[in-house]
Amino acid sequence: MPLPQNNPERSPSWEKLKNLATSVQATTLIDLFKNDSSRVSKMSLEWQDFYVDFSKNLITEEAWNALYDLANFSELDAAKQAYFNGDLINETEGRAVLHTALRSKHSNAKVNGKEVNHEVAEVKQRIQALSEAVISGSKKGYTQKPFTDIVNIGIGGSDLGPVMVTEALAYYKNHLKVHFMSNVDPDHSAEVLKGLNPETTLFLVVSKSFGTQETLMNAQTVRRWFVEQASEEAIPLHFAAVSTNLTQTSTFGISDDMVFPMADWVGGRFSLWSAVGLSIALSLGYAHFEALLEGAGAMDQHFAEAPLAKNLPVKMALLGIWYTNFMEAETEAIIPYTQYLHRFSAYLQQASMESNGKSTSRSGESVAYQTGSIVWGEPGTNSQHAFFQLMHQGTKLIPCDFIGFRTSLHENQPHQDALMANFFAQTEALMKGKTLEEVTAEFAEKGVDLKSVEHIIPHKVFAGNKPTTTFLIESLTPYNLGALISAYEHKIFVQGVVWNVFSYDQWGVELGKQLANRILSEWQDKAEFNHDPSTQALLKRYKN
Repeated sequence: MPLPQNNPERSPSWEKLKNLATSVQATTLIDLFKNDSSRVSKMSLEWQDFYVDFSKNLITEEAWNALYDLANFSELDAAKQAYFNGDLINETEGRAVLHTALRSKHSNAKVNGKEVNHEVAEVKQRIQALSEAVISGSKKGYTQKPFTDIVNIGIGGSDLGPVMVTEALAYYKNHLKVHFMSNVDPDHSAEVLKGLNPETTLFLVVSKSFGTQETLMNAQTVRRWFVEQASEEAIPLHFAAVSTNLTQTSTFGISDDMVFPMADWVGGRFSLWSAVGLSIALSLGYAHFEALLEGAGAMDQHFAEAPLAKNLPVKMALLGIWYTNFMEAETEAIIPYTQYLHRFSAYLQQASMESNGKSTSRSGESVAYQTGSIVWGEPGTNSQHAFFQLMHQGTKLIPCDFIGFRTSLHENQPHQDALMANFFAQTEALMKGKTLEEVTAEFAEKGVDLKSVEHIIPHKVFAGNKPTTTFLIESLTPYNLGALISAYEHKIFVQGVVWNVFSYDQWGVELGKQLANRILSEWQDKAEFNHDPSTQALLKRYKN
């Protein structure tokens, strides 16, 4: 079943939401709390180890209800069914979108009439077997030494997901050192290879087609480096691939039993749950990789079954739509209060902006409303000493997700208390701000002559009324991380459904690739440049 096609502007709730936004813009969060003593309980949600507080957002119950009506107008339930069933909802590429099947123990999903459970289980068994053999040392390199280092060669979803997860779960890492090579920049590959021992390094080439330009160029560079120090015959012992192109992997020298398939119903930016997660299993051990999958699967079930008003990913998605389409926000910030999640916002940036950065509807028409939002962020408390100035006293509306964990992994309570004091204080400060009267009173209490500081007082005023959502999670475990990632994945899906766009293709990355290949061929063939005047001048300056 294809996804429904509904222009959201034709929903009766669209105009209602515009009017409600005008009303909300005329009030403040402080007033919203004053007018409803039960606002926190009404606008908070609990699920397993998660407590999510939506109450500090510039939104009313009436607006929430109108957003639920908008979701129903968009036929979200039918879209969810098509999503989980394995229907070809990535219509422009003729593919299903079924990364949920990779972490479900009960999925009956079929693609083109064929169940996928057996295929998923088989790949997981192979991931487990290889990861356990490498970690235990029973699988060895060409000089019979156990592996000490793993290098993941991939880009986009073949890099960002595994990088983010292995960094996020570094507390659970084993003795293997995992490195990531993504950028075609020669300095990047040189830095990754620096200090590696070919006798004890296993390389993973991650490219479904085995044709991604950056990945293949890096892989060939690594291959030459390896052969110079080892031999062609040693390649099968030191290289594995995640790919469906057995012809090309064999030509490269990788044995078929070291090639892990990735189904075409797994999109790159949602692929860490697949064989692309091999580096995760190697870094953390298979049991932790499985726990990551289980957490994501539990969130999948919650998303599939919970009613709209109690459904975490749905509420996250609709809140984003509220800010993007009705409150005129252009960005959203993700602020995790743990250094372990320092790559989390970058991961979500790709997942969200590559998915819903579209201007053509599912019916092929140009959309007349905003889609997608600019996702960014860094960990607290570092970010407090960077861009929080703009958030507190700037002119832009920036909804923020604050993600914190009740217990630290290393059990240093004084540090954890300092971290979380900042976590709670920042959301309160963003909401409450500081009035002119409060600033004046602070100076007066210190006995400062107000005349002498009257030129300073306006600069110390905080407008407040800045919206935040607070995620308070018990601890950073593989299970909870899996659930958190899954929640944001489903947020992206819901927003794509409501915005009536195809979230799972990425044609926007193609044009630049085509032109890059053209430029490379011009250089190789010593052909005349034929570009716009600016590009023409830049190319000549580079090559002359």
